[in-house]
Amino acid sequence: MTTALAPQQYQDCIEACQACAVSCDACAEACLGEQDIMMMVDCIRLDRDCAKICYTAISFMASGSVHAADVCQLCAHICEACAQECEKHADHMDHCRACAEACRRCAEACRKMAAGAHSMAA
Repeated sequence: MTTALAPQQYQDCIEACQACAVSCDACAEACLGEQDIMMMVDCIRLDRDCAKICYTAISFMASGSVHAADVCQLCAHICEACAQECEKHADHMDHCRACAEACRRCAEACRKMAAGAHSMAA
C-alpha cells in the first residue's frame, strides 16, 4: 500500500504551480487585448488549460492525495505545451515570455515531485 507524502514535502511544487497558474491567467487576459487576437487563440487556450491543471495539481498536493504525482506528471506535460506556444510570441510580448518561463519552472518542479513521490512509493 502506498502512502501520500505530507503536503509540506510538496511545497516547492505547490509554489511553482501557483506562480504558473497566475502567470497563465495573466497571459490569457493580456492575449485577449492583443491587436491580432486570432493569432493568439492557441496561446489563450493553452494558458487556460495550464492554469486549470496547475490549480488541480495544487489541490491534489495540498490534500496529500496518492494521485498527486500522476496529476503532476500531466501538469508538467501541459506546462511544456503552454511554454512552447508562449515562446512563439515571447520576442514581442512580455506576458508570453514571462508565462513561458513560469511554465518551464512549473514543469520542472512537477517532474521532480512526481519522480520523488514515485520513488518513495516503490
